[in-house]
Amino acid sequence: MKRVLSFVVGILLIAAIYLAAIWFGAFGEAQRDGQPSTVARPAAVVAERAAAQRRSSERLGAPTDKQILFGDLHVHTTWSIDAYLRSLPVLQGEGAHPPADACDFARYCSALDFFSLNDHAESLTPAMWQQTRDAIRQCNAVGGEGDDPDLVALLGWEWTQMGTSPDDHYGHKNVVLRGTADDEVPARPIAASGYSFDAMRQKGGNLPALAMTLLDFGNRQIYFDFAEKRKLLREAPLCEPGVDVRELPPDCVETAATPRELFEKLDQWGHDAIVIPHGNAWGNTTPAGVSWDKQLRDGNHDPDRQTLIEVYSGHGNSEEHRPWRAQLSDEDGNAVCPEPSEGYLPACHRAGEIIHERCLAEGLEASECEARAAEARALYLATGPRGEGRLTIPGRTPELWLDAGQCTDCFQPAFDYRAGGSSQYASALTAPGASDRRERRFRFGFIASSDTHYARAGTGYKEVSPLGMTDMSGARATERRIQLEPEPGKPGARAVPIDRSSLIILPGGDVQRTSSFYYTGGLVAAHAAGRGRDALWQAFERREVYGTSGPRILLWFDLLNPPDGDGPVPMGGETEMVAPPRFRVRAIGSFVQQPGCPDESHRGLPAERLAHLCKNECYHPSDARHPIERIEVVRIRPQRHEGERVEWLVDDPWREFRCDGDPAGCEIEFEDRDFTSAGRDAVYYVRALQEETPLINAAGLDCVYDEHGRCA
Repeated sequence: MKRVLSFVVGILLIAAIYLAAIWFGAFGEAQRDGQPSTVARPAAVVAERAAAQRRSSERLGAPTDKQILFGDLHVHTTWSIDAYLRSLPVLQGEGAHPPADACDFARYCSALDFFSLNDHAESLTPAMWQQTRDAIRQCNAVGGEGDDPDLVALLGWEWTQMGTSPDDHYGHKNVVLRGTADDEVPARPIAASGYSFDAMRQKGGNLPALAMTLLDFGNRQIYFDFAEKRKLLREAPLCEPGVDVRELPPDCVETAATPRELFEKLDQWGHDAIVIPHGNAWGNTTPAGVSWDKQLRDGNHDPDRQTLIEVYSGHGNSEEHRPWRAQLSDEDGNAVCPEPSEGYLPACHRAGEIIHERCLAEGLEASECEARAAEARALYLATGPRGEGRLTIPGRTPELWLDAGQCTDCFQPAFDYRAGGSSQYASALTAPGASDRRERRFRFGFIASSDTHYARAGTGYKEVSPLGMTDMSGARATERRIQLEPEPGKPGARAVPIDRSSLIILPGGDVQRTSSFYYTGGLVAAHAAGRGRDALWQAFERREVYGTSGPRILLWFDLLNPPDGDGPVPMGGETEMVAPPRFRVRAIGSFVQQPGCPDESHRGLPAERLAHLCKNECYHPSDARHPIERIEVVRIRPQRHEGERVEWLVDDPWREFRCDGDPAGCEIEFEDRDFTSAGRDAVYYVRALQEETPLINAAGLDCVYDEHGRCA
């Protein structure tokens, strides 16, 4: 008996030591940054693609003094903690995707002209930032840093600010730097303090990963390494607040609580940088009830740096404004659940409907069911600003929520759409009392990018491989799912309060519904005078850019009659005039893609890496182009005074022109004859729509609609 007892005690002691070693990170290793391929894209291939673009432009009569370059200014590697999470086997992940993968994918898979790395600054230690800088330099060294490189790799990070309410939420912003040398870039990325910063360091967040070292024992090292990543983040010291950035030690983590602080720190560094807001209508990270208004106050907008906005990504469209809101406020600032409106069902209201339907089914009095529905709406709003309220419904399933919270008439919308965060809403605002006219309004150039979390820059060239080419992820089996939120329990006819402090803060809530709104990524298109870094940066500064949802559509948009008579004003331009403005739009559809990968991709990457990274599908254009079907014109007339209703100021579409289907392209001209008599400023932009092709997640939630047009 004593021997048996000693054996059991010994086993328990060994187990305790093993678990303690796991908890304290004894087995974890830091990620490696990898090595990119050293083979550049052949100069002849790059030159021929430029020549093909020039020939297409000449056939349509479009200018050829600049080349339209395509790139991606929003790329995450698994150095971002949420990307690392998606890479884990339990979520059907592929394993690590370090910075070297972004370089190789952009060069050989998507054949981009430029890209930037934008890992969450909150996920980077000083050592990781140094490795990021080294990785960008290695990538650029392959093709050279002259005036005609095959690829320009830009350095940057994401400032990932998430407020706990609409009042303190400013959203996510990518910082992209012009230079790459040590004396041209900050010594540290600037993270956003607060909710997201704390979430990436939350101790409880390691528990699921550590549990997986036992449940998925064969892959335990991967989970050890993930826990090590979080341990390194927690151990990195914070920089002292209020100290000039150049006087801080190099090994601390620097934070900024607001955009104003971010801009101040960038000014202290003095380097060329642009700041690009993105995902501002994405409800997965944006609180209900949010709006752009406060970002035109208190120095939270920098008109010199914040000149571009990402209106589309693999997380959906954040462009379009709608008059409805997910949440309203009463006179005392308390959250109020709005009534449904045409085409929109607030999620808080759906919570009440679910409880009301169940209550009536149990045979309770109508008055009691009304009271319980009101209680459910209130609990939904009280539980959290980003849809956490769904946890209050017992027996919840994704299907119960129908299309609640979604923009049902937007093009590939972001999940849980926040209309007050849309780019159109921002473009219509006017700040009260601003002394500098440039600070009175946002003057954004519209772009798109991928927001890939798999280091796959520019994924939108083909609609293939949802797992990897979009940000979809999910547990590979229910028995392997680690519970990050309360159990759904059995269906009940009353909502239950949830203690938010008990929740583990990790991305991935409402996975099934969110995954219906992940797409292949968008692209930035820049009209540049050359292929080099300087020419590209000058195009950014001129805002002579546009965004696509992935296809490489060629687009020109010019004001033809500026008052000085000095030639057309291209997209991104601004002028003062009295006469009715007259515009010309030219558009050429993207090349039809061939299956597989071109020869240069096979020469650049080994077969195994081409299969893993590119999924054996690369940018591989044929000589045929998709025809442009129509061109839409959007007109926005910014507020004359604060409080003017934005829905009255956005005309979308204002004009629409059908094209004849000629693959050579489409050209239209139009004039705003109301401009002079209206006596107010106007913003114009256009959309070029090519023929329809299959899209991943084109059907969204794939609702079945009843005779009243409601998702059933």
